[in-house]
Formats: sequence, C-alpha cells, structure tokens
Amino acid sequence: MPYRTDSPAPVRAATLVASVLTVDALLHLYWTTGATWPATDDGSLSRAVLGADAPFTPPVLLPLVALLLTAAAFVLAHSRRPRHPVLRLGTLAVAAGLSLRALAGIYWLFAKETGTAFYWLNLALYTPLCAVLAVAALRVARWKDQARAR
Repeated sequence: MPYRTDSPAPVRAATLVASVLTVDALLHLYWTTGATWPATDDGSLSRAVLGADAPFTPPVLLPLVALLLTAAAFVLAHSRRPRHPVLRLGTLAVAAGLSLRALAGIYWLFAKETGTAFYWLNLALYTPLCAVLAVAALRVARWKDQARAR
C-alpha cells in the first residue's frame, strides 16, 4: 500500500495540540506584561497556576513561551511531514512532556490541599487537558507507522 498523508485524524490531533499550546503561550506572554488576570495579584496567580509562589516575570515566562511555541510547531510540522525523523522525535518529546505533566497532576491531587484554587484547576483542567493532549501528540507521532501499515 502506498504511504498516505491525507488522513485527517492526525492533522486534527496536531491542530488541537498546537492550538492549546499556542493559547497557553499567549496567556503566559500576556502575563509578562505584569497583568495578573484572572487572579487579583502575582501571588494569587502563581498559587493558582503552579500551586506555589514563583515570580511571573519576563525572564521566567519568556523561555516558557518559547518552549510552548516550539512544541506546538514540532507537532504541527510533523503532521504535515510525517516521515521527518527530527519532527517525529520532537513530537514524541511533546507527548512525553505532556504525559509527565498529567502524571504530576495525578500526584498533586493526593499531595495538595483540596481547598486551593490550584487543586481544583489541576483536577478539572490541567491534568485532564494534559492527558488528552499527550494522547493526541502520541497519535501524531505514531502516524508515520500507522500510515506505512495501510
């Protein structure tokens, strides 16, 4: 069977992963301006997003923005060139990173206090979203193998 690159499912999965990572990057970029929305101050924002106090300053946030945008670019690029080994490796790294965050989120459900904003955001948003995105990124990374088997 010929190698197919016209399957829409991996492209949709890549678009989902890249879109969420890009929105996350834009939100972090917004916070580099000193804005603290949706929290009232830096400390509240840090505790809600990280579960701990950390500076939300450009030297901390800009590398994270770059990492998120790079991850989004790898996944999206791999969905368009599934035979490229570097793009596949990058997409696997994104899947691994998202998996680690999801696993950490499960740990934090048992280790953090239940009355905090972080606990509930982690339970309702961060951990499930990272798990779904990890599966989607893995699907994109495996697309080369699946397409070859057809």
